[in-house]
Amino acid sequence: MSERSGLFAGDNPFELARAWLAEAEETELNDPNAIALSTVDADGMPNVRMVLLKEIEDGAFVFFTNYESAKGQELEQSGKAAFVLHWKSLRRQIRVRGHVTREDGPQADEYYHSRSLKSRLGAWASQQSRPLQSRSALMAEVAKITATKGPNPDRPPFWGGFRIVPSEIEFWADGAFRLHDRFVWRRNAPDDEWSVVRLNP
Repeated sequence: MSERSGLFAGDNPFELARAWLAEAEETELNDPNAIALSTVDADGMPNVRMVLLKEIEDGAFVFFTNYESAKGQELEQSGKAAFVLHWKSLRRQIRVRGHVTREDGPQADEYYHSRSLKSRLGAWASQQSRPLQSRSALMAEVAKITATKGPNPDRPPFWGGFRIVPSEIEFWADGAFRLHDRFVWRRNAPDDEWSVVRLNP
């Protein structure tokens, strides 16, 4: 029997991640695609926040945000990020580290236009991460944007996607007596072969 049988079987970590996420979509109460995204600022101070993972591609993980937000600026500055997907219902998690590039083309347009109108207008109205005088000031800006942008606004130039191309993906599953199962996939460059190592819990 293969060391990576059962939950961990397979030769493609992106297919495995998609399979785990599909299982979580059946068991998690809310947002099974929520990731804790970690970045660092210009001083090396770490930051973490929850965002929604929108796609697991054949070689990358994609999410969307305001490029002028704190996370957007930190991603642009460092070009690197890490995140964890954690599912309490399955008692599993996936950890990812890698390099980041913008997804600022048709894919970003398509996702933006798939959102509700109020969410699209909100993307225009919110100066994400920057000081806000009051909630009423934000709602006034939403009303102004609604009047000026109409029912089918274009994607804001400051809003789009980021693609994380991983150099490391770790799959973790809960084990009895805290003797968890952990397998980490590593590669030095996107075209390199993956090496897979079992880790101590």
